[in-house]
Amino acid sequence: MQRMRSIAEPRAHGWRIDHYLTRLHPNFSRAAFQREIELGEVTLNGLPVKTSRKLRVNDVIDYRLPAEPDQTVPPEDIPLDVLYEDEHLLVINKQANLIVHPGRGHWSGTLAGALQFHFDKLSDIAGKHRPGIVHRLDRDTSGVLVAAKDNTIHHRLTRQFEQRTVEKEYRALVWGEVSFDRDYIETYVRVSFRNRERMMVCPEGDNARFAATFYEVLERFRGFCWMRLCPQTGRTHQLRVHMHHLGQPIVADKLYEGKNCLRLSDLLPPAQVTEDETFIERQALHAFRLAFDHPVTGERLAFEAPLPADIRRALEAVRQYRAL
Repeated sequence: MQRMRSIAEPRAHGWRIDHYLTRLHPNFSRAAFQREIELGEVTLNGLPVKTSRKLRVNDVIDYRLPAEPDQTVPPEDIPLDVLYEDEHLLVINKQANLIVHPGRGHWSGTLAGALQFHFDKLSDIAGKHRPGIVHRLDRDTSGVLVAAKDNTIHHRLTRQFEQRTVEKEYRALVWGEVSFDRDYIETYVRVSFRNRERMMVCPEGDNARFAATFYEVLERFRGFCWMRLCPQTGRTHQLRVHMHHLGQPIVADKLYEGKNCLRLSDLLPPAQVTEDETFIERQALHAFRLAFDHPVTGERLAFEAPLPADIRRALEAVRQYRAL
């Protein structure tokens, strides 16, 4: 297994080294990295290190990835909407109901399998279960996603995400009427105590992580808002938990009290509904735009993914029946 090097960035200050390596390579467990540390395969600034050692900014970590946990993801013939491709990377418009990489109970029907089928060359630095995958979108979030074709490109793209030079812009339809036309949300988040599938806003400390989102209301309706959301950090479910925290959950976001779907009966009085049409059945959240520097040429690239049919349908229904 090849030797690798990482330099601790500011956000990692105070993190345990085993935690940091697991964050860099989420396909491997913390226990696997702890074994590598105990075997002397991990050094910090050229010296042996303990698993409990906490990092400082610019610490140099040399390490070896643990043995691969399992086999490569099998290729699957799943259609992909490719927005851009060159010899170094590709950008796709991910469809809803597509898991990015295999996990518990979901070993097929993933973006990872689709990438393996359609492309001969992909990075493997994140592990064999995440070929080419630099970042992720939730299963039912559609939109722009970038993948790397080799490990050097993967490293350079990952660094841009870590340094927050990547611009991410989403569109969302939310329940309720947001108080301000635009504002920042700054909180700490962690896994919910009651439901491990959810995130929650919490006080600073322990396992809490800082999360910041800029939002802007693009259109207002009676009981709904069409939003532009720009995450400044990249926490799990960040936009979903932030809108829930504001009291305006994303439409059809089942996990965060956004109801199971949006129906005509949600927009009109019952007496006016003869046939209850359903407009959308997954969270109305779309990764609309992604901008980053090309890792080879340095050129600033920006990509936009058109709104999918179900979000357009839901938005047009709200415009028709809930206009101010």
